[in-house]
Amino acid sequence: MNVELKPVTADNWYACTKLKVKPGQLDIFPAPVVYWIAESKYVADFELRAVYLEGALVGFLVFCMKPDQDGNCWIPAVMIDEQHQGNGLGKAAMNALIQLMSSSNCTRIMIGHRPDNLAAGRLYESLGFNKVSEEGIDGEIIRLLQIS
Repeated sequence: MNVELKPVTADNWYACTKLKVKPGQLDIFPAPVVYWIAESKYVADFELRAVYLEGALVGFLVFCMKPDQDGNCWIPAVMIDEQHQGNGLGKAAMNALIQLMSSSNCTRIMIGHRPDNLAAGRLYESLGFNKVSEEGIDGEIIRLLQIS
């Protein structure tokens, strides 16, 4: 599956705000896309990408390629629209994002997910993210991908 990651711009930001998770997922992805767009304007290191498949907007990513004090680059949010879930797009988008981040200065990529988000845990594990903490930020499970 060949997804394309495009910057969020004046041309697509509003369409990105229309992306949403399934109603039953609001507890595990409570912040709407508009929140992440707004936060990126005040957190200078946040980068945003819209996920496209064959020209159709299907998801949204937030990441930071500037390493923190421990040398970790972070992925704060990964979201595939409710109408496009279950088709491998999350994995394809994550693979594209990992490739983008590893082509920069990122050698350690961290991601968190809520303990009850079993699908995210399985996805991140399948991509090589190893669990490093059960009690991370906001009680999330924190995972690390070491890029060689």
